[in-house]
Amino acid sequence: MKKVSYYTAEGLKKLRDELNQLKDVERPRASQAIAEARDKGDLSENAEYDAAKEAQGLLEMKIAKLEELVANARIIDESQLDVSKVLVLSTVKLKNLANKMEITYTLVAESEADLKAGKISVSSPIGKGLLGKSVGEIAEIKVPNGTLKLEILEISR
Repeated sequence: MKKVSYYTAEGLKKLRDELNQLKDVERPRASQAIAEARDKGDLSENAEYDAAKEAQGLLEMKIAKLEELVANARIIDESQLDVSKVLVLSTVKLKNLANKMEITYTLVAESEADLKAGKISVSSPIGKGLLGKSVGEIAEIKVPNGTLKLEILEISR
């Protein structure tokens, strides 16, 4: 069964750009490395040839994985999303009840997650714990060092 993943238009473009880079630049480079190693003689004792073939195999696996991701990707129509609950692409302002700190996260697809930019994956423990919650609710989220209690202060798009 194929796993459908949801992306922003920007996230899907980034995924497609990476796939094109691998196919158009990296694949020919790998083939060239194999050809150069093959030209050096006896293949049975040619470590450079073996390494180039292995690198090509890993590259092809990565390309296949990205092709599957792109094929099963769906763009999220932000205008159709409910702003009363936390969903994918929600920007959520939270208050940590333990230390009273306020933080803001945007929930995104796993491949778009970037903690430095305040984007967390919906499949992360915090992301899963916030999904479906409304303003004023307290999300109790189990994390490796205990349980986080986060109050949802604001939800926006």
